[in-house]
Amino acid sequence: MRIGDVSFWYADIGLPYRRAALAGDRTADVAIIGAGYTGLWTAYYLKQAMPSLDVLVIEKDFAGFGASGRNGGWLTGGFAWNHARYLETSTEHGVRAMVEAMNGTVDEVIRVAGAEGIDADIQRTDELLVATKPAQVGRMQAEIAHRRHWGEDGRVFEMSARDLSDRIRIPGALGAMVVTNVARIQPAKLVRGLARTVERLGVRIVEGTTVTGYEPGVVSTDHGTVQAPVILRCTEGFTADLPGRKREWLPMNSAQIATEPLPQAIWDRIGWQGHEILGDFANAYCYCQRTREGRITVGARGVPYRYGSSLDINGAPDPETIRRLTAILHRHFPAARSAKIDHAWCGVLGVPRDWCATVGLDPVTGLGWAGGYVGVGVSTSNLAGRTLADLTLARDTDLVHLPWVNRRVRDWEPEPFRWLGVHGMYALLNAADRREDRPGAGPSKLAALGNWLSGRH
Repeated sequence: MRIGDVSFWYADIGLPYRRAALAGDRTADVAIIGAGYTGLWTAYYLKQAMPSLDVLVIEKDFAGFGASGRNGGWLTGGFAWNHARYLETSTEHGVRAMVEAMNGTVDEVIRVAGAEGIDADIQRTDELLVATKPAQVGRMQAEIAHRRHWGEDGRVFEMSARDLSDRIRIPGALGAMVVTNVARIQPAKLVRGLARTVERLGVRIVEGTTVTGYEPGVVSTDHGTVQAPVILRCTEGFTADLPGRKREWLPMNSAQIATEPLPQAIWDRIGWQGHEILGDFANAYCYCQRTREGRITVGARGVPYRYGSSLDINGAPDPETIRRLTAILHRHFPAARSAKIDHAWCGVLGVPRDWCATVGLDPVTGLGWAGGYVGVGVSTSNLAGRTLADLTLARDTDLVHLPWVNRRVRDWEPEPFRWLGVHGMYALLNAADRREDRPGAGPSKLAALGNWLSGRH
């Protein structure tokens, strides 16, 4: 088994060539910190709107090294939000506009990929979130009602266990929530294609360049300084690595495994011919996909958070996390029990204190940011990039009035409280799942306690 090496997605296509580091002091019209989806989408839309703009992207490792090259490959139009949080500063109309804008990201990403010749194994499909316990059915029905209330009634519906088995056979499945107009992608192919596209448009990307600090007008790095009137922070889970940002967004860990390519005989037993992206309604949920070449990837939270906002080393997960992921694989896909696990990897995602994504720009200082995607950044980053571009160019568009714009939340607690809080939450979620596994069990109150403890709901 290959462990770490950034991710399976790079094992699939090979690690990228390394671009040169910053060569001394430079200037730019816009400096972007972080060459992941958010930074690259922002650069793309800035150059589309104003081709003459001098845009410089600064990356510590290589473009797509973080979550953009490690995620589960779900392009869903979903985002991290809580309607009560957004209603504190907006109206129901504003929240519905946010949902509608997010729903449009799937088509937008696919449109750009087609227009720019980016091959990212994109396949339009449905999202299936499966309920395997009575308590999970209740959560599923509540989620369907919630989404329909906020304007997704045309793309979200409940599927019976019988209809689900015609698509994919999950032991004990009682039904599923179906979300239409989503896509499966190969995430590293998408981020690599975006990097090449923005370079073709004239964007400068420097790699192997560590930002040591930034303030209005100046980014300091280990290879020189960059002077720019607009500086945009697009570092998601790696934000905690920046000086003074340790408590702003918590770097939540998530991990995945990938099987060897499965023979047709196994696929005949599983089904899954539509390549649907698949998850479940367990409190400690999972996320899966069937890849281009017929592998199954399974993702979930392993060790959810490392003390002191520490990061993983080159995507290497711990053995217990690999064991848990393998157990999920065998539970949902027993026909694949004999399959070899080819790769295991992990990465971090950004979590604000209120668990809601945000984007913004201070026009006085020229400092902007986007992120806090809480694990659903493939689509959210596209909308963030478009919004940051409009904010940077001072364009009065519908996007800059959406309720996530310029939202500020308090920092996470100092250690050891944030470590205790996050680990306590996941311990309670896992305990809730064990209780709900009992015959005839209803929803466990432990999950609600865990979510309250961390401020998730």
